[in-house]
Amino acid sequence: MTLIAIILATLAAGIGSVWVAAALLRLGMGMGTRRRVGPHHLLSLAAGALLATAFMHLLPEAFESQASAHDLFATLLLGLVFFFLLDKAELWHHGHEHSPSERHIHGQGHHDHHPDHAHDHHHGPGQHGHGGWALLTGDSVHCFGDGVLIASAFMADMRLGVVAALSVLAHEVPHHIGDLVVLRHSTRHRNAALLKVSLAGALTALGGLVGYYLVGLWDGGLPYFLAIASSSFVYVALADLIPQLQKRLSAAQTLAQIAWLAAGIAVVTFVSGLAHAH
Repeated sequence: MTLIAIILATLAAGIGSVWVAAALLRLGMGMGTRRRVGPHHLLSLAAGALLATAFMHLLPEAFESQASAHDLFATLLLGLVFFFLLDKAELWHHGHEHSPSERHIHGQGHHDHHPDHAHDHHHGPGQHGHGGWALLTGDSVHCFGDGVLIASAFMADMRLGVVAALSVLAHEVPHHIGDLVVLRHSTRHRNAALLKVSLAGALTALGGLVGYYLVGLWDGGLPYFLAIASSSFVYVALADLIPQLQKRLSAAQTLAQIAWLAAGIAVVTFVSGLAHAH
């Protein structure tokens, strides 16, 4: 039952987030920040969901185990440093592979895409084909890691797994909006971009399978997997999402950001409570 839930949740988070992103792009959400609901609102929502999942669910679950608090905090710290180095490696890779204009589109790593900026650059079909495959490779690795983290949460508790999957889906939607924008400039067929990103997202399910067996083989390792999952969520929220929101805005726009951030926290809390009730 747990394995089936992991497969369904990882498919929903991995592929479902791509389809949601494509639907939002079709509605015009990725075309700028003048719309009532734009990508920056999704970033706020995702940041709130990730932080709430890490600090209110994953970490408390890890610390309720018999594992040493010192070891768990050390794991959390090492996880944050690891994801920082991973972003550095991605920056170095893009810095050697792409021109400055391409690096502006790709942002600061495999998490960091700027849907609003991507439309400011218009390129002919096929101009970024090589960079598109590099982006897909980074996405595939990232989605695989998300699957492992979701599986770890499900192995601890079913409702925790649901919350983790929803949080991953929330932060992948604005991420995939950026992916689709970039890839649509590198292919003549719009559906090809959707197919490529969907295939990368499908690797979330493969990561879920690996995570399920990995946690099962390592008895007592679950709290450390939860700490690593928390470090991933915290890093993405604080290093990638929130910095994109730190702009000079009007009072109304700032309040809207705060409201969407609070909504992300509230949604995670509500889903967790609902799952627990059932």
